[in-house]
Order: sequence, then C-alpha cells, then structure tokens
Amino acid sequence: MNISAAMVKELRERTSSGMMECKKALVESNGDMELAIENMRKSGLAKADKKSDRIAAEGLISIKVSSDTKTAVIVDVNCETDFVAKADDFVAFTQNVAAALLNVKVTNDEELLAIVLADGKSIDETRRGLISKLGENITIRRFQQFFAQGGTAGYLHGTTSRIGVVVELAKTDSDLAKDIAMHIAATKPVCVSEEQVAAELIEKEKNIFVAQAAESGKPAEIIEKMVEGRIKKFFAEITLLGQPFVKDDSTTVGQLVKSKGNSVIGFTRFEVGEGIEKKEENFAEEVMAQVRGS
Repeated sequence: MNISAAMVKELRERTSSGMMECKKALVESNGDMELAIENMRKSGLAKADKKSDRIAAEGLISIKVSSDTKTAVIVDVNCETDFVAKADDFVAFTQNVAAALLNVKVTNDEELLAIVLADGKSIDETRRGLISKLGENITIRRFQQFFAQGGTAGYLHGTTSRIGVVVELAKTDSDLAKDIAMHIAATKPVCVSEEQVAAELIEKEKNIFVAQAAESGKPAEIIEKMVEGRIKKFFAEITLLGQPFVKDDSTTVGQLVKSKGNSVIGFTRFEVGEGIEKKEENFAEEVMAQVRGS
C-alpha cells in the first residue's frame, strides 16, 4: 500500500513521534492507522522498560498553587541529562503532572501514575511514551501536596527550576510565604523549629560538642555551658525559625513571622539530583546518547 505524506503527518501529530518511525509503523501495519498507533505504543512501552534501571539525576521541579492559595503541589521529575531536561516535551510533562496533582489527592506513586491527563492518557502512559520519544529514562521521583487551612506559596529558583520550595502558613499571606520560600531555597533548613529536631540528632551533636569542649581542659560546669551554647547555635543553623532572615540578617525568620502575626505550619524543599549518585558524562557524550536513542 502506498503510504502518503498526509498519513505520516497525521500519525506524527497523534503520536509525537519522528517522521521515519511513523512511516515505518504505517508500512508494517499496511496503512492501518489505528494498528500503527497500537504497535508504536507497545514498542514505546518496551523501550521504557529497558531504560527503567538507568540513573536519572537531572530534571526539573514544578510547582502549582491554587488561586485561593489553599492547595499547592511540588513535584520532582527526573531524566538522565540536562539536554533532555530543557526539551519542550519534558518541561510540558513536568508542568502537566503538577497541574494534575493540584486537582486530585493521592497517597502513593501508583495513584499518581494512574491519573488521567487532558489527552485521555494516564501519567504513566505519557511518561513511557516520552521515554520512547526522548530516549532517556524519565521518573517522577517524589511529590508533595498541601491542603492548607491558611495559605501557601511556592518559589522556583532561577531559570532552570532545579530548586523548588512550597511553604504553608497558618494565615494567608502570599508575600510573606514567598519571602520565606526564597529563604528556604537559599539556606536549606532541616525543619521548622527546635521541637521538630530529632532527639537522636541532638544527642549525636551534643556528644561531638562535649568531646571537643573536653579537650580545652576547662571545668565540667564551664564545659556544660559551652555545650549549651553550641547546641543553641546548632538549632539556629538548622531550624527555619532560628535562622537569620536572608533579606535582613538583623532578624530571624521566627521574629519576622511573629511580627506578621503568623506562623509556619510546614515546608517542602526539593532540589534536582540531591541524594542521587550521578554518572558523569561530558556534553559530547550526552549528544551522542540522544542521537543513538540509547
């Protein structure tokens, strides 16, 4: 059967695949458009499965906040290279996942992947199709949804969107929440307040401080005071409320929030690739990986 340019064009529009791949699929299906699409989907799933064990340490953070600021979501979507992280299809997928999560509450990855997007395909089906098209492993590494009584705000750092923060306040104050989100992006606090610091972490740090202070040869009561001072400094470094505010280091975040008659309920900070051991590749190798589709 003669495969016309119009048929190839239609299949490209429906599958977002390359011209040669579409023409080959139509030839193999003897011009049957629906069969060609089905075969391409099966092939895409097989390619996705083959790439599922490859390290994905690049990517984007996406944030969506509802118009009333009561609902917010932050999602970390990963790929293998910075080259793909900048691709329009990958950027759109990341944003579509975040938008979908803004409208439905999910409790685990399985529920997330089953969400149906506007085009009628599930998130997982879309993800697998994107793997086939872009030639890299793509994963939705993590996400967090906020359903606030007060208000939320999000902040994406820079043009590459590799760091994202969502903050929840007891009372709606978008300007304050955004300022705090920017602060968190810069300073990476461990938790909101001293009460949230794990007892094991405090004990570990205290033992280290005691050992260091003991070397001074000072009396026990002096050492105790030295350790107390170090612990207070430790809290100021790792807790959001104890940190000096980045826009005005003469006040702490805790003092700023209190002056506004508000309080911080919680926050989430995602940074692309944190905690993942990345395979080192140079740019030329990344480009060749794209060309080979491996």
